Amino acid sequence: MSVLTRDEAQTRAQIIDVERYTIALDLTTGEETFDSRAAIRFTAHAAGDTFVEVKPATLRSIALDGQPLDPALLDGNRYPLSGLTPGPHELHVDAAMSYSRTGEGMHRFTDPADGETYLYTQLFMEDVQRVFAAFDQPDLKSVFAIDVTAPEGWTVLGNGVAERTGDGRWTIAPTPLISTYLVAVAAGPWHSVTTEHAGLPFGLHCRRSLAPYLDADAEEILGITRACFDRYHEKFDEPYPFDSYDQAFVPEFNAGAMENPGLVTFRDEFIYRSAVTDTERQTRAMVVSHEMAHMWFGDLVTLSWWDDIWLNESFAEYMGYQTLTEATAFTDTWVEFGVTRKGWGYDADQRPSTHPVAPDPDAVPDTASALLNFDGISYAKGASALRQLVAWLGEKDFLAGINTHFARHKFANATLADFIDNLASATDRDVHAWAEQWLRTTGVDTLTADVHEPTAPTEAGQSWALAVERAGSRPHRITVSTFDHALNTQAGPGHLAPRDRFELDVPGDGTPLVRTGRRPALVVLNDGDLTYAKIRLDAASWDTALTHLSAIPDALTRAVIWNAARDMVRDGELDPARYLTAARTHLPYESDLALVQGVLAFADGQIAARYTTPEARPAALATLTSLCRDLIRRTEDGSHPGLRLTAVRHFIDAATQPDTLQAWLTEGTVHGGPELDPELRWRILTRLAALGATDEAAIAAELAEDPSATGREGAARCRAALPTPEAKAAAWHAMFSDDTLSNYLFTATAQGFWQPGQDELLSAYVDRFYPDATALAARRGPAIAEAAGRYAFPAYAIDPESLATGTRALKDPALIPALRRKLADQLDDLRRALAVRTTEH
Repeated sequence: MSVLTRDEAQTRAQIIDVERYTIALDLTTGEETFDSRAAIRFTAHAAGDTFVEVKPATLRSIALDGQPLDPALLDGNRYPLSGLTPGPHELHVDAAMSYSRTGEGMHRFTDPADGETYLYTQLFMEDVQRVFAAFDQPDLKSVFAIDVTAPEGWTVLGNGVAERTGDGRWTIAPTPLISTYLVAVAAGPWHSVTTEHAGLPFGLHCRRSLAPYLDADAEEILGITRACFDRYHEKFDEPYPFDSYDQAFVPEFNAGAMENPGLVTFRDEFIYRSAVTDTERQTRAMVVSHEMAHMWFGDLVTLSWWDDIWLNESFAEYMGYQTLTEATAFTDTWVEFGVTRKGWGYDADQRPSTHPVAPDPDAVPDTASALLNFDGISYAKGASALRQLVAWLGEKDFLAGINTHFARHKFANATLADFIDNLASATDRDVHAWAEQWLRTTGVDTLTADVHEPTAPTEAGQSWALAVERAGSRPHRITVSTFDHALNTQAGPGHLAPRDRFELDVPGDGTPLVRTGRRPALVVLNDGDLTYAKIRLDAASWDTALTHLSAIPDALTRAVIWNAARDMVRDGELDPARYLTAARTHLPYESDLALVQGVLAFADGQIAARYTTPEARPAALATLTSLCRDLIRRTEDGSHPGLRLTAVRHFIDAATQPDTLQAWLTEGTVHGGPELDPELRWRILTRLAALGATDEAAIAAELAEDPSATGREGAARCRAALPTPEAKAAAWHAMFSDDTLSNYLFTATAQGFWQPGQDELLSAYVDRFYPDATALAARRGPAIAEAAGRYAFPAYAIDPESLATGTRALKDPALIPALRRKLADQLDDLRRALAVRTTEH
């Protein structure tokens, strides 16, 4: 299939405008295909040739202005429209289209819990062609009017209000002008919770088997939705531009969510069937806020070409966190951003595949290359850059520029240049220069504190001096905070008391900043986490931090220091064992759950699993299990259920002996709580499988008790984790030879397959991975390629031979772009892990 190039899109946009799509979808024709009929009204500005995209199972007929055309002329996904004359035209395309099992196009899912079937579209980038014929590029906006025929008893959802007209027929209200990739349809026997707000219908929808769990959380989700909706209307001058606001939680969804106007789709793991922490609820709320921001930035005003995807995602990421903080009870969202999301950006920005937040258009020549930029740079780094811009510009001027942007480009398209011009219209500051320095450059700056005695004494007596060394090129406005030991105060020994807090521009004039008073015990750069840079403390401050981290009053300050420690481990500057020691020392006293979850995730998933040698791994896991036992013991009074749940989860993951886990599983509870819900039962069984302490009979029995979709995924994960040659061979065959696995079952199998400590059993599969993944990606496409590169990669084979094998495989011309990018990133992470293991401290 041909990918669309930027040059082709620009040429086509000069030739035609598209006024209206009239689409008819028949979802009653069987389990493999559905019928799709499209009537497209468009105008040619001049005589010429162009093409329309469609990916049919069968192209039945195609006609232009009433004249039949030959279906055999379809070339891959392009049908040529030759000899167009100036003026209006109407194209009719009738096709049978294939359902998807990979989360692309029209995804079809049958719920194993009750046998009900659900369908939904995911049309991002170039997948509208899997559902109906289209001129598929973001700057050819149009009106979409859709009719759907569905089985009796189903509900149909769309971008506009859907009305049932009888006999399974539904009509979705025509949209305003939107891009092809934003069209959405969902159909099935949905369980729905509906209400009204601000004169608009609001709805939540999920599978019937999840109905009790949605009902339990419906008011929480709707409350977040209403609060964010109202707050955005306080920020933005343009009102919400669509006729309804539905949120559908759909099965086997590849992304976290998708900002379809009027019908946001979410992965239905956000409907919690097991216990979760408040931080996880906050994450769900942030995604709700993020997707709502897209209604303005992305849907009302849309990028012209995919080089500006960051405009969509960075804005929604920033606004999602900021608006949630302002409008809801989740007031510490930036702590979670700092300790979780920001590391995603830092990691991506230090790989060879890094790119500017706003890449040069020539660096995004086609849709295949554009798909690669949905990463930590476009989301986390871009949001961090916008947060720094707001700190530098001021929120009032920032919002004024944003509102000018919406007013000038609503229901149309815009570019980076438009965005910067509109911001510049609201301020005297040089936003264009800021954009060149922040948005057109790559890499992470490092800011290092140099705290020393001043070269000349001051009249005020005691003093100290601070210089900030910058490795990098960007300007930064940061907050510096200082702390003293709080001896002889009510805080008690060992605590730290804030002394001072001041702003600093980096780079300055080269003169160290002199402050009165004795040298602080701790100097923290970038307190408040308002810039995007790696932070290095001075030696004395670092010693204080390692011994007093949990005594620092503010959670965001602690997040900055934990991030610095994380970066130092990854850069080979801090022994991973010292990070574990710090975690063991301070997490029992940590009050912020997002910090506990973030630190434990890095300690378990990276340090113990990858950065520690096999010889040292038992000691690392012993440290983690000891820490988790301490947290479990400290939460026996029930006052911190989220912290206790987090500790239980990580104890399970780090356990090296099966006895405690088997006792919990047999008794159905952790002593003192919590009772084991499905998530914890499958988590325990997966760990027991990896330890060789369970078998197929136990897995089958658990699946019989939980025959849900997540139960199937849990069973697949457990079976792949079993340390037997037969289990590994069966899992490998399911992933790489049998193409019937859905995207979620593929991921679950891959997650179970590679296990630290099973090196000898798995060694033969390291070499097999590369040719098998290359062939799989070519057969099944980018979504499965992404899953294979992320989850089926031999991440725990950390040795020079594995790195050499992967490096050679990158030269294979058969690699599709999505897999090549994922492998390049994984191999760079492997190279880093190998370097951390071999660095002497």
